[in-house]
Amino acid sequence: MAQLSPHVRNVPANQIREITQAAWATPDAVVLSIGEPGFPTPPHILEAARATLDRDETGYTPNAGIAPLRAAFARHAGAASGMDISPERVFVTSGAQQGLHLALSLLLDAGDEVLVPNPGYPTFAMTAKLLHAVPVEYPLYPDNEFQPRIEDIEALLTPRTRVLLLNSPSNPLGAVFSRELTRSLVELARRQDLWIVSDECYEAFTFDVPHVSPLTFDGDAGERVITSLTLSKTYGLTGLRIGALVMPAGLEPVASTVMESIVSCVASPSQYAALAALTGPQDYVANASAHYRANRDAACAVLDGKGIPYLQARGAFYLWADMSSVTGGNVRDWTNRLLKEESVAVAPGTAFGSIGEGWIRIALCGDRAELLEGVRRLPFPGHPA
Repeated sequence: MAQLSPHVRNVPANQIREITQAAWATPDAVVLSIGEPGFPTPPHILEAARATLDRDETGYTPNAGIAPLRAAFARHAGAASGMDISPERVFVTSGAQQGLHLALSLLLDAGDEVLVPNPGYPTFAMTAKLLHAVPVEYPLYPDNEFQPRIEDIEALLTPRTRVLLLNSPSNPLGAVFSRELTRSLVELARRQDLWIVSDECYEAFTFDVPHVSPLTFDGDAGERVITSLTLSKTYGLTGLRIGALVMPAGLEPVASTVMESIVSCVASPSQYAALAALTGPQDYVANASAHYRANRDAACAVLDGKGIPYLQARGAFYLWADMSSVTGGNVRDWTNRLLKEESVAVAPGTAFGSIGEGWIRIALCGDRAELLEGVRRLPFPGHPA
């Protein structure tokens, strides 16, 4: 039988999906392992998608997306960064993951290196490997509150380093970069002539600290920052697969050619739904942010009562908790035992990198009562499940 490509055969399993699929097959399991917003989609967004079908607008759109949506994303990114973003710099994608693949496809050749966070979202490294590039992990250590250090990144640079991938607010950590750190990271990229790909999936959800986009420090027309945005988390549109890249001026023609070879264009109902989301009432975002914050505070109170250490989440909708006293050095196996014995699913920290050993990610986005029930079932430190 003909064989698959080695670089595909060697892509590791996604541990988040592994535990979540097992949880879905477990009756009455409390599923805290996946970040799926649980609010109903606002009616005006659904109506915009339906209206697209009713008028039979189901043909191709431009590769870069419909003009009104590109303009809406440009206004959104401009408001967030304080920059004047031209719509010509915006490229609509089929969700953030396809946007990440497109961005890295534009920047990396086989053998090139991309710096990715450890702990960090697993598809950062997976996407690089699918492009025959080499992911190089820069460490995020507990003693620095899981924030990147410039000197740690500089120590990893080689002549093949092309891209620095950033993620703030962070999945899985809930960490948020300060303005000073963000500026320093952009200055590092400028000194070393690196591209920055900035994953800002959770930009709408920060608590007591601002979200600062690297775009803020990239010049009027953009120089080296490609920003990945999505409406999946902000408006709970995970299934519509809609996002955007904000790129330096002049990249759209080549991005259009690459996009044509992957998906051609994003489905038109999703684009019009996204336009309604960005330009319509913003109650959903405010209510979701308040819900996630309240869930965070309630879950932290339970962890405090149990004496379980955790990183204070400043953004996104996850808690990063230290269960190393009970996991026996193998948090992946321990989370599977927890599911079997306590019917609770949490994501093992090793899904996000080696530094995640002993840690778990708890999703805060669901029903509060279910969240608290799941957190209460976690064992006290020193008492393995």
